[in-house]
Amino acid sequence: MQESFDSNILGAGGKALMICSTGGHLTELLRIESRIGAHEDSLWVTFDTEQSRQQLAGRRVHHLPYVGPRDLKGTIFALPTLRRLLQREKFDAAISTGAAIATAALPLARLHGVPSTYVESVCRVRGPSATGRMLARMRGVDVRTQHPSWAKGRWGTHPSILADYRSEQRGVKSDPLRVFITLGTIRGYRFDSIIDAFLATGMANEDTVWQLGDTDRLDSLPGSVNRYLSPDEFAAAAADADVVVTHAGVGTLLELLGMGIFPIQAVRRATRYEHVDDHQLQIAELVNGSGIGIAVEGPDLTEKTIRLAASRRIVDGLTVGQESLAMAGA
Repeated sequence: MQESFDSNILGAGGKALMICSTGGHLTELLRIESRIGAHEDSLWVTFDTEQSRQQLAGRRVHHLPYVGPRDLKGTIFALPTLRRLLQREKFDAAISTGAAIATAALPLARLHGVPSTYVESVCRVRGPSATGRMLARMRGVDVRTQHPSWAKGRWGTHPSILADYRSEQRGVKSDPLRVFITLGTIRGYRFDSIIDAFLATGMANEDTVWQLGDTDRLDSLPGSVNRYLSPDEFAAAAADADVVVTHAGVGTLLELLGMGIFPIQAVRRATRYEHVDDHQLQIAELVNGSGIGIAVEGPDLTEKTIRLAASRRIVDGLTVGQESLAMAGA
């Protein structure tokens, strides 16, 4: 198991300002929080979604209006609120995993004397995101990557949040397989290629569950078809499935790994108008290289891939280690 994140990101029991977008950014920052031992008075700043309300239940939270990827206007609009929070409370550290909101929050926190750290998403295998590049040019903000292969200049390193996961064999499920297809919740982008590829396998049936997001095909698919599922509904659908096929988003990946699910991740491509850029290719490279799932191009999903995923599961070494420590101290 990896060593804990560097203690200089936050002193033991320190009060942190944890700020990020929802989705994968929030899921990654929660994983980081589990390692650094932030004080219960720490404040989370993110968007008001079902995900944030559920995953941050019991924590102190301040909700911001939604700020989209590369949304300069929304980022500027958030500045007065961020300034008031920093004037009202004292923090020992400000920590973010992005996205655009980090470009406002971390430099502002540093101006208020708060040590500020940006941890680049684990999906950025080859280099930093646009947010990371901007923050690396801002004096006083500590920037870190989870991939030592490109750590240079101002970029320090942190252990990968994926390092504790491993896959193992499980019993092969019998036909028909129950498949959960979840395409993410990003606004403005369809993902028809993965739907068409799955339908072509002939494995879609009345037990198939779909979460389509902005891919509007609600009336043309077999099974239980939904535009969005609540976090509880998502978890139930994933737990009940023999196989989960998802877009290659890091937030969904982390959630499924945490449930012990060996996922199939389908890559959204900008050239197919499925995303703003091709960063999901980096997630695919990471997943396939570490053996914690199977990543494929959307049109390349096959029955063979689905059956292979049905035969494996995920073990979380961090959780196992924490449970062992708890038992030892009981």
